[in-house]
Amino acid sequence: MSAQPDPYANPGHYSDVDPEKALKYAVQHIKGDRAQIIEGVIEPVSPSWDHENVGDSIRAQIAPRVRDLGCISGSGNLDLPGSANWYVPDLAVVPRDLAKGGEALLPNQTLLVVEVTSDSNAETDRVAKRKRYAEYGAPLYLLVDRQERSCTLFAEPGQLGYTHVEGPHPFGTPITLPEPFGLVLDTSEL
Repeated sequence: MSAQPDPYANPGHYSDVDPEKALKYAVQHIKGDRAQIIEGVIEPVSPSWDHENVGDSIRAQIAPRVRDLGCISGSGNLDLPGSANWYVPDLAVVPRDLAKGGEALLPNQTLLVVEVTSDSNAETDRVAKRKRYAEYGAPLYLLVDRQERSCTLFAEPGQLGYTHVEGPHPFGTPITLPEPFGLVLDTSEL
């Protein structure tokens, strides 16, 4: 007979486990893959090369200004505490000092978040992520919609969504990123 307790004999045995923390811990420890949680659903993050090309084009255009601002750009984890959401944006700009801790950041700690749609996740980027990024205070959200061949910049976040929207603009239309960026993105190569 085993001396170990039967976890099923006492259902309250795991009552101190926080389901949100457990889910977010699990998604960070999936072997060999990156994953995100969208409204409680775990999704693998595996962008194609043409998807990556869009992010690379934007990253190259904003890189000098990102450095001037003392920031970095990348696709690190964003936690949305109090929800079953853990995002891996296609691109985010964050202060360099915040990126040194190795922990996930919050959307309100970013200067810019960019999502590039894929056939499999376009509605997620258009609706769920737009809503949540606003709710969690991401100051700028650039949606690059490859299916619609357009870009939309969302600004001035609040609990009910973004209150300022520029677009959708067809690819090829210059997109002005406001301060602290103060630059114009060329979208003709997206």
